[in-house]
Amino acid sequence: MDYMLSIDQGTTSSRAVVFDHGGRVVAMAQREFTQHFPQPGWVEHDAKEIWQTQLAVLREVLVHAGITASQVRALGITNQRETTVLWDRQTGEPVAPAIVWQDRRTSGFCDALRAAGHAPGIAAKTGLVLDSYFSGTKLAWLLDHIPGARLRGERGELAFGTVDSWLLWQLTGGRVHATEPSNASRTLLFNLKTGTWDDDMLALLNIPHAVLPQILPSCGQVGMTDAQWLGASVPIAGWAGDQQAALFGQACFAPGMAKNTYGTGCFMLMNTGDQPVASQNQLLSTVAWQGPSTAQKPLAYALEGSVFMAGATVQWLRDGLQIIDSAAQVEALAASVPDTGDVFLVPAFVGLGAPDWDGQARGALVGMTRGTGRAHIARAALEAIALQTADVFLAMSADSGLALTELRVDGGASKNDLLMQIQANVLGVPVVRSRISETTALGAAYLAGLATGYWSGADELSAQWQEERRFLPQWQESQIRAHTQRWREAVARSRSWAQN
Repeated sequence: MDYMLSIDQGTTSSRAVVFDHGGRVVAMAQREFTQHFPQPGWVEHDAKEIWQTQLAVLREVLVHAGITASQVRALGITNQRETTVLWDRQTGEPVAPAIVWQDRRTSGFCDALRAAGHAPGIAAKTGLVLDSYFSGTKLAWLLDHIPGARLRGERGELAFGTVDSWLLWQLTGGRVHATEPSNASRTLLFNLKTGTWDDDMLALLNIPHAVLPQILPSCGQVGMTDAQWLGASVPIAGWAGDQQAALFGQACFAPGMAKNTYGTGCFMLMNTGDQPVASQNQLLSTVAWQGPSTAQKPLAYALEGSVFMAGATVQWLRDGLQIIDSAAQVEALAASVPDTGDVFLVPAFVGLGAPDWDGQARGALVGMTRGTGRAHIARAALEAIALQTADVFLAMSADSGLALTELRVDGGASKNDLLMQIQANVLGVPVVRSRISETTALGAAYLAGLATGYWSGADELSAQWQEERRFLPQWQESQIRAHTQRWREAVARSRSWAQN
């Protein structure tokens, strides 16, 4: 019997998952790695530590599954997106710490580009809002601030990549420098309509073409792992950014289907078919995946709303406020009070994502009285995750012209029953949790499995999707409206705080 192996390289941990033909988890291994915060608003990772932890869990998961690499049909890769790595092509060594997607150091650069009138043209070409979230301005910063980097980049001595490219380079022993369209579409350098790197964007951000990876389809063999890593070479045959992989893993193959993933951040995507949809509500138009389909492997697109702080908000309760000892404790603590006592937490620690897109917003905790305790703050944290998602949900319905009738959910925090019930309450529609919570890794496995004939097609994958639990809304429309209005008042108090 053969299996599928997935890399799920996230913002706070590296994971590996083995799946069987039924899409079931056979084994999983996970290791956290270090988060670096060298200055306010800066977030960095050690790219070598990402690779070391990822290799370690790949080896561990094969042991846990009781299989060898020769029993793996193919490997899929999914990854934290936008995080920017720049390395030496000769040595394979990173020339600087990786700049994480949460990092805000290029907010001023984005403000200057916006003031110069570039935002509409950028949105038209890339489908993205002008924000430091994306990789392009991070890469420009690295080229400008590492001595000699720009000249070396122009000479082709340096390689840029998001984490998918970095892992592919390492796995193949430096033989393949490539990315795929869902990750490429998050860089500010990719033309959403042509599916290629955009010369105008490269010129605007002063990025030399020589540092860029080749763009290959999301579904199809792109290389072989070096035999030294796992004991045998394994085909690498499917890959996508984590949120697009989750959309695929949730079997959202038809236009209008949507999912929300609760990880470090919160990311809602809706399949919009073979044409990009221009957002009127500051959502992102992005590539969902390329293939599987005909030999031409057409691009599929999605609308996306990004919430920067979801699970990371709970981590802040644990590590920053220290009002819980583990993330798992937040549900019981929050459930110990019936409501927040009109306390609202706006977790804009790294600015606000969709639909506000305010890089100068900062976290705010409002409405406290002498009666406010840690349980109220814990419940306000869960409500904040749900209310940010509701903002995106409403914007997505407006952009698409579709009344979304349910929301498929996955990710670590989707296991929190209280959070899922709050989510259903503030949305006013059912929240449906998948039987498989590891849908991000499953999406990468599906892409690799379709490329290698392990699965026959989308119909087989759709048949595998199963509902684990459905949370029905319990609030009246008037209650939703009043609570949402109060939330928006709290958000307004967090806006533009760091502008000076």
